[in-house]
Amino acid sequence: MRGRIPGTCGAPGMRGRIPALLGLALALASLVPTAGARRSQDLHCGACRALVDELEWEIAQVDPRKTIQMGSFRINPDGSQSVVEVPYARSEAHLTELLERVCEKMKEYGEKTDPATHRKSYVRVISHDGTKMDLSGVKFDGDVTSSLKFACESIAEEYEDELIEFLSHEAENVKDRLCSKRTDLCDHALHIPHDEL
Repeated sequence: MRGRIPGTCGAPGMRGRIPALLGLALALASLVPTAGARRSQDLHCGACRALVDELEWEIAQVDPRKTIQMGSFRINPDGSQSVVEVPYARSEAHLTELLERVCEKMKEYGEKTDPATHRKSYVRVISHDGTKMDLSGVKFDGDVTSSLKFACESIAEEYEDELIEFLSHEAENVKDRLCSKRTDLCDHALHIPHDEL
């Protein structure tokens, strides 16, 4: 035991290798969660952007002349009512109804991986109007759609108030403002053009 340095392996020539191997193992282990975290970030960002796209498309399908009565239906002392008519498409009632079912649309999305960055994005594989889609490099299977649907449902539940706030009136860049700036779900995607996700 003489000449042995405490905390090192007794085998000759291994004294310097153990700390180096341990350091390498820790470095490699730290990379694994990063890939998983990036996958999760890509998924949640893609789900948020797809959710906003679907909600905006659904809103656009409503006849702009359709209205809904809002306010109190109680009769005031003077005999009047505090009821106003508002456009139905962006009403809280319509948006709440849409949020309950919009994530079903995630089955119409596939996963596309950027060959340069290896980041994942989510694209429609079935168009709203029936036009042919370019599906080269798009992965479309049950795992992708169920993961995207689950992420969509989580976002719709957690950020329901924010979604209703942003979509209750027409605004520019709702996807960026909501998914990147307000929720940080897409903080990596601020530089990505609107049509890529």
